[in-house]
Amino acid sequence: MRILVTRPLEDGTEIARLLSARGHQALLAPLLEPRFQDGPLLEETGALDKIEAVLATSANGIRALSPRTARRDLAIFAVGPQTAEAARRAGFSDVRSADGDAHALAEAVRGWARPGAALLHVCAEDAPGTLSDQLGRSGFTVSRCALYRIEPATCLPPEAESALRDRALDAVMFFSPRTARIFAQLAEALPADGLAALCISRAAADALAPLSFAQIKIAARPNQDAMLALTQ
Repeated sequence: MRILVTRPLEDGTEIARLLSARGHQALLAPLLEPRFQDGPLLEETGALDKIEAVLATSANGIRALSPRTARRDLAIFAVGPQTAEAARRAGFSDVRSADGDAHALAEAVRGWARPGAALLHVCAEDAPGTLSDQLGRSGFTVSRCALYRIEPATCLPPEAESALRDRALDAVMFFSPRTARIFAQLAEALPADGLAALCISRAAADALAPLSFAQIKIAARPNQDAMLALTQ
């Protein structure tokens, strides 16, 4: 299959490698770009005081956290396997994965953390408050720590636009509703009726409207392995 990958560049490059190993051809079209913030170590600001664990809802959260702390003894509660792997590669030793989405992480945290524990959510500036709200209602104290921002693309890469216009692709991968919305806007005038949309969730699939795809597939679970399984 010839697949357009819309993830941010670092994650997209990894997906392209995995797709190639499965015999597919990937074309990168990053529609979101993380911008990490510089600043003092979090332990110097007091942000890590009395924190039982760090909540990470994306690999970018780990990438933003890593240079902002010298500590690697922090417990990392990760949303899924890719985020957990990013934490292990960064040197964190106490890492757990909820293998799902923010709702799955909230449920897992209720079993992992002490009742009423203080938790730190490393996130993007405009990250939704779903996780904090759910855990707050369960008695946890969740502090949000915005360490990066996500900038959306304002146009498709020329190679991607040409491939779409020439119907040279078989599928497009969407790893978030936001990415799907951006693609729907940027590709509004381009043909999609011969493409399969490979979506991480129903919400991502719904965000593609009003584009019309030949087929829409939704991953069995909201993670990278399940997305790769859609290419079989």
